[in-house]
This record gives sequence, structure tokens and C-alpha cells, in this order.
Amino acid sequence: MRAQATEFLRALRRHRESGPGTAATGAGTATGAGTATGAGTATDLNGTSGRGPGRAAPFADDLDAARALRRAARRISGTLHTFQPLLDAGWAEEMRPELAWLSGTLALEHAYASRLERLLQALHRLSGSAAFPAPRPVGRAPAAVPAGVPAVTRPASPDRGNLTVGAAKAGALLDRQLTLARTRAHSTALQALGSSRFHAVADKVALLASEVPLRVPGRPGRGGAPAVPAVPVHVPAADSGAASCDLRPLAAAARDRLTDAVAALPLVAAGSPYNAQALVHGLSPDPAPHPQDAPWHQVRLLLRLHRYALEALAGADTGSAEDAADVRLLAAGEALDRHRDAAEAASAAAQAARTPRIAPATAYALGVLHADQRHEVEAARYAFQHSWRKEPIRLP
Repeated sequence: MRAQATEFLRALRRHRESGPGTAATGAGTATGAGTATGAGTATDLNGTSGRGPGRAAPFADDLDAARALRRAARRISGTLHTFQPLLDAGWAEEMRPELAWLSGTLALEHAYASRLERLLQALHRLSGSAAFPAPRPVGRAPAAVPAGVPAVTRPASPDRGNLTVGAAKAGALLDRQLTLARTRAHSTALQALGSSRFHAVADKVALLASEVPLRVPGRPGRGGAPAVPAVPVHVPAADSGAASCDLRPLAAAARDRLTDAVAALPLVAAGSPYNAQALVHGLSPDPAPHPQDAPWHQVRLLLRLHRYALEALAGADTGSAEDAADVRLLAAGEALDRHRDAAEAASAAAQAARTPRIAPATAYALGVLHADQRHEVEAARYAFQHSWRKEPIRLP
């Protein structure tokens, strides 16, 4: 946890250096890792802030800093969830929802951007129309075309006629809706990074970088203690009670929760390449989330907690370093990430199709797009069950 707190503060510093106005904690808290937080406002998450007078911040640096910030917050929150019985009860119960709020708020803008890119690429692939341009890869210059040479386009097949007609309008509708949602998420993130709530979270993480508040018998909990001072207090290892903490039972409990959740999944149905029941629900006018997706999303969260627990065991030198490198868990996690992305993209396509007074060709294109993403969901479920049922492979 101290290492993740240091990563959080390091990412916050990178985020702060990306522009003159950056979210930072108040009261000038400094850590032993060389990271200082001072007064400031929220930085531009899209990389439009300057790195000093007249110098633009690199776009990739801003993205990496924001990603590292929310990743560290997510890992600290997951560790608190698994090992909460070993920690100060009042402190852990106060920190977990704040870290979840921060990581969720910072992830929204990236989620909307990647969802839009995924849907536009799928529309281009499905329609095969020159009227609907394919998204250009980020960071690559387009190939030069000699003068007088016509551009090569892939003509749409006859059975794609209706889809080709509505693909451009469907793409424009998705772009308008998801770009608006991304803009709002960006504004929300900026407000969050400049709020006193974020300042309080960052101050507590700064303290966590030097002291882990363990639950020690005879030591009063922090729930009814006075306010924590602004300067971190270094506690000796003997006083912190770290030697008496055994992480293995709690890590095993996290593994058992994951195993039980996977056992409840319909892995037999996931082995089928087609799930008509999932498509039927998507065609209904009910805007509620897909009922089949919730258990899979829960397994994804439990798998992440299990991986974090294994990393904590490896960091504690308990002989489980090889478990943290289980490639089976990595493959299963990647499949569940694809499942989440495809399910949310399908929901966005279905929501766009419910827009009033859209042309029939546009609605048809969105329906085909929704079905395509639901097929991607089924493919991800098949990939998960294929990787999960394999024997664990240990890296040397």
C-alpha cells in the first residue's frame, strides 16, 4: 500500500507538472518519496495545458499521468477492500469510497473516448463504405498518395446497401452523443481534481506513503481520533504491528470469492458461438442494463481484487510471487475487459437507436452495430471460459 501511495503521489506530480493549473493537495504536504503537493487548480486532462510559459504539454504525458493516477487509486482501494480487517476500521471505511469516487470520476472521459472509437471502427468495418471514413491510427501520419492516382476504396457489397446508407448518419449521431458525454465527464473530472474533497484524499494518501494504519490491539481507532496532522508520521515497524499481520487468509478469501462467482457463471452457454437470448433483450425498448452482463462484470471486479491480493502477497515475501505472474489470470482479465468494453458499446448503440425521429436507415445501422457488439460480448465470454478452464501456468 505504501508503494501504491507513492505511485499515486508520483502520478499527481506528473499531472501537476503538465500545466500551470494542476490539481494538488492543499497545506503543502510533502512525502519522503520526493513528491510535494501545493496549492493549485485542476489540470487539463486532454493535454491542452502548457508546461511552462509558451510550451505545450505532450498529449501522451497527460494521458499517462491521468491513467497512472486512477490506476494507483484503484489499486489502493482494492487492497483496502481485501485487507480491511487488518487495517484501522474507521480510516479504511472512510478511504475506500473516496478512492472509488476518484478512480471512477477520472475513468469516465477515457471510457467515452474509447467507446466512440470502438463503435466508429465497427461501423466502418461493417459498412465498408467510402462515405464513412475509417478512424486514423493515433500517432501515425497518413500515407502519401501520388497526384493523379485515385484513392482505392472498398465498394460496399449489395447486401450492405441499407447499412451503407445509414452508417454515416449513425456514426455522426454516436459522435455527437458520446462527444457530449466525454466533454461533461472532462468537466466533472476537472472540478473533482480542484475540489476540497480531492485535496483531502491526496493528503491522506500522502500520509499512507509513510504510515499504514494497521489495527493494533490496545490502540484506539482513527474514527474517533482528532484530525490527522498535515505532516506524515513515521512509525517504526515494531510499533505498526506489521510483523504479526498474515495476509494469506484474506488473500485466500478473495480467491474463494472469485472461484464461487465464476462457478455461478453459465460457462456452458459461453462455449456457444451464438447467444440469441442476448440479442433479443437488446432489441427490446427497455433501457435497463443487460441482465446477462452483471455477473460477468462482478467476476471482472473480483478477478482484479484477486490479482491485487496476489501482488500484495508477493510484496510481503510470502512465497507467492509466482502466483502474481499467473498468465491464466492475465488472459482471463483481458477477456473480461473486452467483455466490458463490448457490452458498454452495445448499450451505447442501443441508446442511440432510441433517439426520436431518426431515419429508418440510421436505426437499421445502429441495430446491426448493436448485434455486432453483442457478438463481441459472446466472443469475450468464450475466450474467458477457454482460458479459465486451463491449468494454471507459472512463469519462472
